[in-house]
Amino acid sequence: MEIKSIDYDFTVCKVTDYSLVNLDSEFCFVGKTDGEKSLVCVTDDVPPNTLKREDGWRAFRIQGKLDFSLIGILSDISSILAENKIGIFAISTFDTDYILTKKQDHKKALTVLGSAGYTIAN
Repeated sequence: MEIKSIDYDFTVCKVTDYSLVNLDSEFCFVGKTDGEKSLVCVTDDVPPNTLKREDGWRAFRIQGKLDFSLIGILSDISSILAENKIGIFAISTFDTDYILTKKQDHKKALTVLGSAGYTIAN
């Protein structure tokens, strides 16, 4: 399975609403529950109506479209990273999974995943 690093810095935010979010940005993930409105976006795109933010994230994606019948991919990756003391923030879309790590852990995450048999794309 191939993993590709994404060349942006990301921020995880809690926002008042989505009215100022740049939904046309290349990467923008929103999550809404009865208790909060969350946003993961490129750091340069953080909206001014952000209540809380956590900067300093980098991301990689599992390349290709992942069929819903595939089981355990995210679990395997998160276990490998946890064993190496690397925390994650995971996002799943219809087609694939994205894993964010803190910027200082990003290269180490790719290295340990490569050592575990994942192909790291350039």
